[in-house]
Amino acid sequence: MLLGPSGSGKTTTLKLINNLLPASAGQVRVEGRALAEWDVIQLRRHIGYAIQEGGLFPHYTVWKNVALVPRLENWDAKRVAARVDEVMNMVGLPPGEFAQRYPAQISGGQRQRVGLARALAADPPILLMDEPFGALDPLTRSELQKEFKHLQQRLNKTVVFVTHDVSEALLLGDRIVVMDSGRIEGIYLPKEFLASPDAGVKPYVDAVRTTAQLLQS
Repeated sequence: MLLGPSGSGKTTTLKLINNLLPASAGQVRVEGRALAEWDVIQLRRHIGYAIQEGGLFPHYTVWKNVALVPRLENWDAKRVAARVDEVMNMVGLPPGEFAQRYPAQISGGQRQRVGLARALAADPPILLMDEPFGALDPLTRSELQKEFKHLQQRLNKTVVFVTHDVSEALLLGDRIVVMDSGRIEGIYLPKEFLASPDAGVKPYVDAVRTTAQLLQS
């Protein structure tokens, strides 16, 4: 989990991993290989990318949106169809009900599920997720967070997840990276995060404790 305020460098970090932005210094390595060693198209097809509202093509049906990367990878039609059905069911969108709808014909939460299904469709080992649940209402967001946690435990993929919500970071994260002004302030296990005396962590922990105290009062 990349945790930090707006402008702290979270989304920029994802774009560096995906080679959407060039690094001005240092080296980004994906699976142990420097980005210069990757074909950029193969790199991006090796990495699923999910963003707010799913980033769907409005003129494509749900089925075509989810099938996009497998078709670009020249999977045969039968394999594409089977995989699209599989991932749509995986994220709670039965193909018989949703496959032929367009993004404008489904809710925001459903569009987010389509975006996740598309990110998973080619079975990439790495997922980049840029505040994918940030634009949703609290109930839908909570539901998708829980479903994503169960999904991640089952699929066992590497996920780099951007959030500014400390509760989301604690719920979903194995490691929490605190960022500020383009720098990594610290990397913590959730228990370490809650116990950390670091100045960059304290405001987040105080916010969690204040919320807990309000709920108990």
